[in-house]
Amino acid sequence: MTSHVTAHVLDAARGIPAQGISISLTDATGAQTAHAVTDEQGRVSSLGPSELTPGTYRLTFATGAYFAAQNTECFHPEVVVTFEITAPDQHYHIPLLLSPFAFTTYRGS
Repeated sequence: MTSHVTAHVLDAARGIPAQGISISLTDATGAQTAHAVTDEQGRVSSLGPSELTPGTYRLTFATGAYFAAQNTECFHPEVVVTFEITAPDQHYHIPLLLSPFAFTTYRGS
């Protein structure tokens, strides 16, 4: 089974994959659909079922815990990425580039 949603987190300040970040996938009602932790490559290759219905979803990245484990101060204790699934037959990949005081995200491939 292929996951409908995947993620990849890179620690841009250190130039390495961000291993050990907890990620939760929730639907528009706030119900948790899936939970995973980034691997040694900063990836989550299985986050949720193989198909999700169209609608609004949120990925919550526990960035505060990641930086706390490094004894590094951070401004964003979590990063929430809200996105919309419009085509249930497509794959949704959400990369996150992270530093202690900034982040950026986009729809990957």
